[in-house]
Amino acid sequence: MVLDPRTPVLVGVAAVQQRVDAPGGGLDAVELMAQASEAAADDAGPGAKLLGALDRVLIPRGMWGPGDPGRRIAERFGARGARTLVAELGVLQQTLLTHAETLIAAGNADVVLVTGAEAAYRDRRLRGTGRPAIAHPLPNTPPDQVLSPVGDILHRIEIDRGLPVPVRQYAILESALRYAQGLSVEEHAAEVAALWSRFADRAVDNPDAWHRAPVPAGAIAAASPANPMLARPYTRSHCSRAGVDQVAGLVLCSAEAAERFGVPRDRWVFPWAAAESNQMIPVVARAQLHRSPGFAAVGSWLAAYTGVSAADATYVDLYSCFPAAVRIQRAELGLEEREDLTVTGGMSFAGGPLNSYALQSTVSMAKQLRTDPAATGLVTCISGMVTKQAGAMWSATPPETPFHGEDLSARTAEAATVCEVVGDYRGLGAVDGYTVVEGPEGPTVAIAVVAVPGGARTVATSDDPNVVAAFCDGEWVGRHVHVNEAELAL
Repeated sequence: MVLDPRTPVLVGVAAVQQRVDAPGGGLDAVELMAQASEAAADDAGPGAKLLGALDRVLIPRGMWGPGDPGRRIAERFGARGARTLVAELGVLQQTLLTHAETLIAAGNADVVLVTGAEAAYRDRRLRGTGRPAIAHPLPNTPPDQVLSPVGDILHRIEIDRGLPVPVRQYAILESALRYAQGLSVEEHAAEVAALWSRFADRAVDNPDAWHRAPVPAGAIAAASPANPMLARPYTRSHCSRAGVDQVAGLVLCSAEAAERFGVPRDRWVFPWAAAESNQMIPVVARAQLHRSPGFAAVGSWLAAYTGVSAADATYVDLYSCFPAAVRIQRAELGLEEREDLTVTGGMSFAGGPLNSYALQSTVSMAKQLRTDPAATGLVTCISGMVTKQAGAMWSATPPETPFHGEDLSARTAEAATVCEVVGDYRGLGAVDGYTVVEGPEGPTVAIAVVAVPGGARTVATSDDPNVVAAFCDGEWVGRHVHVNEAELAL
């Protein structure tokens, strides 16, 4: 097969982590990105020659603060003419990869670095020492390009009424999914814990995972001092493990550049296609909390374009910040019969660096596909509370059709129903989804998304011990409650 010289190809990948307990020890996030970039270039073969030829450096914003880390990285490796880009929180991580691939395919770049890092473990140990998180100030000039999200992930009523925290929102989605699947509270807890235990088993075999030990399902589901219940039905073990020092580096080239730099063909992994939806609907405004029209669109488009459905992909890594994210994707992508849903072990066990996990999972997928050249791999990505959705199909075999990245936001908007959100409703309503927030002393607050007459939605909460206790007993989705503006009552 003769390749178009503009075919984008992933040639170098690296995942790096550190765990240094001494305050001030280890590298900061920007230095970690530089380390991973160098490792990715070495993985490709040409090493420094490849980094010196960088046209673009693309980085998702992390907790490392303002500035232009891409400029420091480019200058360190002699690529002084490289253009830099930072994608703000709320931009899909897959968007950066698709942007890189599109630039290459269009002839606007030959060599692109995508890297992202968090040093949350190190930063936590720095607190109280007076030392800065970033050891050396970043260039005070802005990046050449900044990608920012359009719209708000959270509705104001969610912020005001106890739902600014992802674990609570995902717990509400989980309750709606449980009800839609006809599971009892007990059946659901066992099913979710078993799913997460399988993810932990996969992390054991991932050398880049943060936590490489089996975790029995019972230990995931059961609340304990070491594994507190945070927002029913989620314990700490169900949550993304964000307190990590992890970084990923990916070097992409045109096929012509890869040949010119002498990258061995056994390093090449091809993006076949990518799709994403940036239609933003806050949780409270969704007509069906257990559905994701965006993922349905992503799955159907990728299958039509590549000829490979999600179910037929050899390997899959589903974005896994919380079980509801995985379970909603599994339903929308037709993966209900499949158990191998991760190549990393997922964000609770492999690690969940705040805004770069999809880069980590793509690194793992590339390594897997190199060992199985005829295979295909699907990597998905989420921003927010399954608010934005993306997926990419990869293989070490060249695609039969040229790479294309598709924005499905308009298709998702046509398929999704957006409910009116009201804050001053008084009367009866039906619970669409709910959670009970717990603290050290036990359950403290019940929070519900409530459907009110006429199709609108609201959020209501209660810290009344009787209401909280009632919401801890049995299933409340589908049941009627009294709402007095923000107040929830039986």
